[in-house]
Amino acid sequence: MRLFIRIKNGRAFQHPIFEDNFKEAFPSIDVDNLPDGYTEFIRVAPPTVGPYEIYEGVTYEWDTDKMKDVHRVRQMTTEEKTQKQNQVKESWAQTGFPSWIFDETTCAFIAPVPYPEDGKMYEWNEATTSWVLVQ
Repeated sequence: MRLFIRIKNGRAFQHPIFEDNFKEAFPSIDVDNLPDGYTEFIRVAPPTVGPYEIYEGVTYEWDTDKMKDVHRVRQMTTEEKTQKQNQVKESWAQTGFPSWIFDETTCAFIAPVPYPEDGKMYEWNEATTSWVLVQ
């Protein structure tokens, strides 16, 4: 589905409008020959944010003759990264399994034994430090 957006002073004004809604609101405008003050809009899906990234929002910016979403993601500072790791570790200490190991790359705890990949369901048994088939 195509989107359109109003332009004021060379910048996006308000939010994109779906083509059907645009045609209903502006029946006299030919969407294939837009007048000044309107342009087509390209919706860009937000990125997947990594464990040490912060999504800072989206802006609308020109991409040649159309407007599009531009998502802003930044890397965490060293302090933010350390704070997040400490929060994850503190939370795990309250509810997690003692045998699991903190993986700094993913900022998550992982089992010392990989989860079986046979399509069956398992649960962790801390006493035996192994995966047990759920029946």
